[in-house]
Amino acid sequence: MYNVLSNFVFKGMNINQFVIWFFIYSFLGWCMECVVIRHQLGYWENRGFAKLPFCVIYGFGVFFAFILFKPIEHNLFALYIAGAIGATAFEFLTAQVMLKLFGEVWWNYDHLRFNYKGIICLQSTIGWGFVAVLVFGIANDYIQKLVCMINPKVCVALSMVLVVSYISDFVYHFTNRLLATDNVRDFNARAKDRMKSIFKIG
Repeated sequence: MYNVLSNFVFKGMNINQFVIWFFIYSFLGWCMECVVIRHQLGYWENRGFAKLPFCVIYGFGVFFAFILFKPIEHNLFALYIAGAIGATAFEFLTAQVMLKLFGEVWWNYDHLRFNYKGIICLQSTIGWGFVAVLVFGIANDYIQKLVCMINPKVCVALSMVLVVSYISDFVYHFTNRLLATDNVRDFNARAKDRMKSIFKIG
């Protein structure tokens, strides 16, 4: 495992640089989510799963996008189309996983036209295409240069702090959310059993 991590290279970055790169995109995704929700609802809301200001789904999304879209990374038009379709599919799959785990999705597009079950919508699909072009065409060059400028020792320490902090935060809130979901399901099951017994007596 150590050899795998020590030999890891992604777009010229070692594992510690990659971790910081990953969390930068996770933070930027969190910021974008908060701004969008502020515009839609009129108040600020923490859009991360846990308390730390990261939406790691964006970190993973950008990572997979760079792998899948490598053949077209210099074709902005193709990136727009691929980004719009790919991100929408990723959003849909994420929603399905959340429904299985928690019985709910933490966003809702019901108020927008051309939506599908409130999970995906035309407006967000159009927006994802622009995000893909922005990341590939402009943002990533600056982010990579920034990460590579960090002192190696600082880079190691910062990456470890980020990983340990986020995992601890995530596990704590994930466990609490699962327990809360199970409690709600148990309550609903008991309520149904109670109603059945009442009607049976009647």
